[in-house]
Formats: sequence, C-alpha cells, structure tokens
Amino acid sequence: MDDKVETKATNSSAPAAAKNGEAPRRRFGSANNFSSDNFNGRGGRGRRDNRRDHRGRGRRDNRHDEDKQFDEQTIAIERVSRTVKGGRRLRFKAIVVMGDRKNRLGVGVAKARDVQQAIEKANRVAKKNMFTIPVVNETIPHEVEVKYGACRVMLKPAAPGAGIIAGGTVRTIIGTTGIHNLVTKSLGSTNKVNVAYATVKALKSLQPRDEWVTTKPAKAAKATKEAK
Repeated sequence: MDDKVETKATNSSAPAAAKNGEAPRRRFGSANNFSSDNFNGRGGRGRRDNRRDHRGRGRRDNRHDEDKQFDEQTIAIERVSRTVKGGRRLRFKAIVVMGDRKNRLGVGVAKARDVQQAIEKANRVAKKNMFTIPVVNETIPHEVEVKYGACRVMLKPAAPGAGIIAGGTVRTIIGTTGIHNLVTKSLGSTNKVNVAYATVKALKSLQPRDEWVTTKPAKAAKATKEAK
C-alpha cells in the first residue's frame, strides 16, 4: 500500500505524459506568468513607447500657445480649376487673416487639394507676412486711400464710440486688430483677394504721428515753449 501511495504522489507532481509521442506542454502558473504587464526588462517595448510619448511634447505645447496668441479668421474658401493636358485639375483656395487684436496683422492666400490643407497653408503664409499697425486711441492716425488692381479702399479715423463701419472682407480684417473705431469705403472691384490686399496695403502705408513731417518732436516743442 505504501508503495502505491508514493507512486501516485510522484505521478501527480510530474507533468502530464505526452500523447502520441509529443512533448509535454507546461501550464503557466502564478509564479511563471510571463505577461507583458509583469515584464520590466531593458528591452521592454513599453519603455520605448514612453520615450515616443515624451519626445516632442514641449514643441507641440509651444505651438499651441503661439496659436492662442493670434486670432484666425477665414475670409473665403473658393474652388478653382486649372485646365491641364489630362483635363481639369480642381483645387481649393483659402484666404485667411491672422491678428493678435492689438497692432499685429497678417493675410495669407494659399491653394491646396483639400480645404483643410489650404487653410493650414494660408495660416502659415499669414504668420510669415505679419506686420505692425500704428494704433492711436483705438483708431488709425490719419486718413488713407489705396488702389490695388481694380479695387480702391479708403480708411478714415473715427471718434470713440463710432465702431467699425465696414463690410465684408474689410470688416473681417479690421476685426482681428485693436482698431475699434474706423470708417471705411470699398470702391471698384469686389474680388475678395484684391480687397484683402488693398486693405493690407492701406494699413501698411499708415505712418505714426511722431513721423509726420508737420509734427514737431515732443522735446523740441517743450524747448520752444520754455524759450518763449
């Protein structure tokens, strides 16, 4: 009887015998569980994934912060076509204005096969071509009239509380700046690209009051008053 009990115990502790001459299969217990959750080796893939997640995170955050500083407005999205040898090639043209609602402004026009790509490309062009506007008491320092192509745009300073009297493309462009009182008039062509470029040209031609020919510097004015 003792011999039989010992043989049964030894058989239960040993792995099950193979069938048809195959190698015995070992069952994974709690001590021999080689799952990816419990594996912390140097060559683990999870560590590489963490590196990829942390790589370049600061750059993305910086880009997001830079985009927050500027207000982006899409003026128009048009579908354009070009006749080539194989037929017509359809693309999309986007007109975008970008400003910080203070004194910086930029307008970009770009084309692409997709609408989203055209907008992104126009944003990059607008950010690249930004310039500074002289703003005095939430309006422009003087009157200006500019012609671009067949379009003519006139800008006039307005009293506080007048608001922005403009329409269409000019209002969208002025709305991204720190100008809150302005009177505008657009004559001639109504092409949105020409109107946008004419407005930008008019804003670039503005001169600060300190640079006027008829205006004396502040120090010289004080000296003349003291001499008198």
